[in-house]
Amino acid sequence: MEWFRYWKEERLKWHLALGIPAEKYRYHDHEKLAHYANAATDIEFEFPFGFKELEGIHSRTDFDLSRHSEFSGKKLQYFDSELNESYTPYVIETSIGVDRTFLAIFSHALKDETLPDGSVRTVLSLPAMLAPYKAAVLPLVKKDGLPEKAREIMDMLKQDYMLQYDEKDAIGRRYRRQDAIGTPFCITVDNDTLNDNSVTVRNRDTMQQERIPIDNLRNYLHDNLR
Repeated sequence: MEWFRYWKEERLKWHLALGIPAEKYRYHDHEKLAHYANAATDIEFEFPFGFKELEGIHSRTDFDLSRHSEFSGKKLQYFDSELNESYTPYVIETSIGVDRTFLAIFSHALKDETLPDGSVRTVLSLPAMLAPYKAAVLPLVKKDGLPEKAREIMDMLKQDYMLQYDEKDAIGRRYRRQDAIGTPFCITVDNDTLNDNSVTVRNRDTMQQERIPIDNLRNYLHDNLR
C-alpha cells in the first residue's frame, strides 16, 4: 500500500507538470474492487461535461505474476536476502489514456476571448512545453531587408526550437494565426531592428509586448518556455 500511495502521488505530479491548474484534477477511489485487487483509484479531470476518468491506478496484488507462473510453469518469485525468503511480487498498474489526455489539454486550452475593443480572438493556451511551435518570426513588412533579418534569427534559433516563419498579411492577422495554433511567442522584426538589433516579443496569453536584444533571444525563450 505504501507503493500504491507513492504512484498515486507520482502520477498526479506528472499531470500537474503539464501546467493545468490543480483544481481541474481529483482522485476517485474505488469502493468496488476487482477480485484480484486490494486498492484502486482514478485520476479524474474536469472536462466541459464534468469530471471523468483520465488515468487508472490499480494495486493488482500478486495476481498477474502468480497466473503467469501457473500457466507457464516458470517460477516468478523474488528472493529477499534480508528476509531470507522468496515471494511473488505485487504489481501496481497505472494506465493513462492518450486520447483522453489530448482532449483534456485541448478542452482546457482552447477558448474564445473577447478583447477590450469588442473583437474576439481564438487562442489555444497550450502549456509552453506542449506547444508544437515555440515561437514565430515575423518581419513587419516584406521589404527593406526585414525578411533577410528575420531569416537570420530563424537560423540562430532553429537548432533549439521549432519555429514558424510568416510574412503574409498584416501583422495583426499573423498574431491571430499564431494564437490559434498555440504558439507562445511572436518575434517581430521591424525597421528599428536594423538600427538597434532588437526585436519585439509578444506573449500569446497576455498579448503584452517587450523589446528584446537579438543576442538575448535564446536565453529569453529558454527562461520563458518552461
